[in-house]
Amino acid sequence: MDINTPAALSPAALSKEDALALRYGADAIPAAGPWNEHIALLLSHRSVRGYRPDALPEGTLETLIAAAQSAATSSNMQTWSVVSVSDPAVKAECARIAGGQKHIEQCPLFLVFLADLSRNERLARANGAELEVLPYIETFMIGAIDAAMAAQNAVVAAEAIGLSTVYIGAMRNDPARVGELLGLPQGVVGVFGLCVGYPAPGVTNEVKPRLPQAAILHHGTYDHAEEPAHVAAYDAKLSAFSGRFEMAQTTWSGRVLNRMGKLRGLAGREKLSGVLKAMGFPLR
Repeated sequence: MDINTPAALSPAALSKEDALALRYGADAIPAAGPWNEHIALLLSHRSVRGYRPDALPEGTLETLIAAAQSAATSSNMQTWSVVSVSDPAVKAECARIAGGQKHIEQCPLFLVFLADLSRNERLARANGAELEVLPYIETFMIGAIDAAMAAQNAVVAAEAIGLSTVYIGAMRNDPARVGELLGLPQGVVGVFGLCVGYPAPGVTNEVKPRLPQAAILHHGTYDHAEEPAHVAAYDAKLSAFSGRFEMAQTTWSGRVLNRMGKLRGLAGREKLSGVLKAMGFPLR
């Protein structure tokens, strides 16, 4: 099978070996054991940045939220929420905040996932109680992690029913403006967006290769002795991948250094701590 053909990218059409080769490269296939089509679906994930305007089947949003709410949540505190954005003007402003990512305007379903401590705070006020843990970084992290796990469940559900997705972390470029657009109360912040829909004609994406498992998986203790060799091999793979899609052909090392080497790479997010405090997250 040619694993780069469109048909081969259907999870049901992939053998274990082909799915692993797409994710890691044919020369770095790990010795994976048990396998089924659900695992194949997970390995077939790829971000899509161009959408048809076609409406989604009735009830799709509710199905995705049911999947999201079935994710683990720390101590069942459920410190996340989500806003479904349909107003074209609001989507256009979200696209502007995200640096001109037009797929936010194109997709029929745009979701903004929120770390939300306000619901539990309102519950405490209604019961004449005070939640002493609310101001602490740990509590904010729980909200952000809960939102991320919920969203990933929604992504898997979307892909399972033939939809495509892409995360929009650039909502954090200007979380205060996102808060204004979505009417967020104190103690709520958008941590990322999610585009959901059908890929536009001509939009093709391969599965992006990842670092080899040997660079990520440590046994017993953390061991990075072979890391330079793993990174060098991966740099070659990612450079070839980007070249096939007419991106700036660069290595993974180059991307890391470019993205993390200068504050401009944060696109305003270097001010996030102050913004979060103004939005009701003291972060003690």
